[in-house]
Amino acid sequence: MADETATTPADAPDTAAIDRGAKRKKLFRILGLVVVTIAILWGLWYVLTQAGRVHTDNAYVGADSAQVTALVSGPVKEVRVAGTQAVKKGDILVILDDADQRIAVADAEAALLQARQRYGQAGATADAARARVTARGAEIAQARARLRDADATVTRARADLARRESIAGTGAVSGEELTAARAALASAAAARDLAAAGIASAEATRGSASGDLGAAEAVVRGTTINTAPDVAAAEARLEKAQLDLARTVLRAPVDGIVTNRQVQVGQRIAAGAPIMVLVPIATAYVDANFKESQFQDIRMGQPVELTSDFYGSDVVYHGKVVGIAGGTGAAFSLIPAQNATGNWVKVVQRLPVRISLDPKELKAHPLRVGLSMEATIDTRGN
Repeated sequence: MADETATTPADAPDTAAIDRGAKRKKLFRILGLVVVTIAILWGLWYVLTQAGRVHTDNAYVGADSAQVTALVSGPVKEVRVAGTQAVKKGDILVILDDADQRIAVADAEAALLQARQRYGQAGATADAARARVTARGAEIAQARARLRDADATVTRARADLARRESIAGTGAVSGEELTAARAALASAAAARDLAAAGIASAEATRGSASGDLGAAEAVVRGTTINTAPDVAAAEARLEKAQLDLARTVLRAPVDGIVTNRQVQVGQRIAAGAPIMVLVPIATAYVDANFKESQFQDIRMGQPVELTSDFYGSDVVYHGKVVGIAGGTGAAFSLIPAQNATGNWVKVVQRLPVRISLDPKELKAHPLRVGLSMEATIDTRGN
């Protein structure tokens, strides 16, 4: 009994140590099981939600901005917008002094009236020339009638002279009558020659009148007052003057935000000079630069989720891939990366991907050009 009571105190610490070891092993097993479970759950989460998704934080907001350019020169009369102001398509941005353009319109209107008047005069000239040709024709007819009458008179005079000459030897006709008959024949012949000359003169006059008629008709032939070349040219000049007058009022070509305004009241601007830029944020897009190693499964039309530091991770934009660039940024740089010396360090290249955004989400949370974005493309539906 004395030996048993002597060994009991020595065995008690060993039992406690064994119990503590067993508890530690059990805790380690539980901890390991928890770690394995977490790993399995994370793996399942990754496979179900993240596998097949490619991500980049090298993405920026862009937009096809519209440059507002003066199409006519002139001093600035009024500027109705300021920088950062939102405008709608058709809103008046700038008004130029239109005094010169109004004078040009008045001058073009006067030129059009003059061209119409000249066309009317040409028509009247053609009508007058046509009337002269008709009158010359009547004169020719009259001259021919006179010639026929003169021929008849000559015939009668010749017959009369012949009759008197035939009986002159009998003493029945006096010398005076014979002389008078010869004079009458000569007078009739002269009248006939004069009538023939009158026909030639009338025909020449008609030829001249016909030439005038041809020249006058050439101006108006095949045209109306609205299709005559001079009138059409005058109308074109008037339309150009009216267009220049309308262009003194510069309007917004698209909805957007006024940016980079470079015009002031009183400034004289030249035609073609840019005066401001409109950024259509409602149609903004994102250019995301993905690594070349991420493009194995990227395809057009794939859905994309995006976040911006502008709003934080609570605002998620949804878009889709609408374009992939034809080359890397380095390929189209001013000095392309070339290495023909053999000393080469490979650098992973990035290729821009164009991503369209949901217009409703853009309207609810507008973005600005140049903002940084994070983009994740879901390639699982590839």
